[in-house]
Amino acid sequence: MIPISRVQLPADAARLVVEVIESGMLASGPMVERFEREFAAMIDVEHAVAVNNGTTALVAALEVLDLQPGDEVLTSPFTFVATLNAILEAGATARFADIRTDDFCLDPSAVADAIGPRTKVLMPVHLYGQAADMTSLAPLAATHGLGLVEDTAQAHGATVDGRAAGTFGLGTFSFYGTKNLTTGEGGMITTNDAALAAKLRVLRNQGMVQRYQYEMAGHNYRLTDVQAAIGLPQLAGYPEQVKRRKDNAARLSEGLAGLPGLTTPAELAGRSHVWHQYTVLVDGDVSRDELAAKLLERGVGSGVYYPRLVHDYDCYRDHPRVIVDPTPVAERVATSCLSLPVHPYLSEADLDTVVAAVREVMGA
Repeated sequence: MIPISRVQLPADAARLVVEVIESGMLASGPMVERFEREFAAMIDVEHAVAVNNGTTALVAALEVLDLQPGDEVLTSPFTFVATLNAILEAGATARFADIRTDDFCLDPSAVADAIGPRTKVLMPVHLYGQAADMTSLAPLAATHGLGLVEDTAQAHGATVDGRAAGTFGLGTFSFYGTKNLTTGEGGMITTNDAALAAKLRVLRNQGMVQRYQYEMAGHNYRLTDVQAAIGLPQLAGYPEQVKRRKDNAARLSEGLAGLPGLTTPAELAGRSHVWHQYTVLVDGDVSRDELAAKLLERGVGSGVYYPRLVHDYDCYRDHPRVIVDPTPVAERVATSCLSLPVHPYLSEADLDTVVAAVREVMGA
């Protein structure tokens, strides 16, 4: 079976984990500080604040913006549920704008139409490894005086005009087990604002500036040194991992080009794609679910990210702080998207098998 994703850690990860264990400092300590410094350097941002997962990164980023009851966060309906859950946990109201099919991210024109008097934060989601159109979205946020929180869980190192995703506003990253960079569970918040970075460090540590000196109602959002030790050695090799993902995506696109009923993804002009997922749209005689099932029969894994819009579940339908406006493009994408294996551990034979299987099922 060719899996949709595969995790393989560098040998140095085991060495650093043992170093942490032998040090006796298993909680947040010098390894976390080193991880923060090196991650900040990787994406060229002033401050990086490590937290225990990507969801809490989103919650903390929203909380330090001092949202009030009734304040709205405008985001994408085509995302993982953590995006919506974080908005609700931070006490805000969620509202949604439509997406585009070329990048699966927020459509700036739809965002402009959706901004209202209660909108306080714009939260673009950089999906599948390609950043949203920040050259349009960041000025929109600035013009309307909105806070900007980037959900960068899937786009570590992706850029827009040479600038890394997660550096336009408050950036939030996930290091979940299947992400391009992983600590099993973990997250990071990035910013060029020293005051916000300081506030985030207090918030993640039970509101303490120093032991038993509390300045705010906080949380235990700390990352451990063990987790940081897993993540640190991956940073040096990350450019090579991204290169392999890019090469694999190019091979898939070449092999699947011109296939009726299948739209392949592309790296857009001015943006770099880190290919967390290679996601096609299936809209021909063969349905998305039929293609996925027949690929499985042929030993090729795939994934549907995401089968329904984030608010399209019973637990959110009547929620007083979830406001749903029409998003027809996102609805259409949710019924036709399918991700194919693109991870860096695919062999040439694996890629040939994926291409051949898709072409066979699609009738080429």
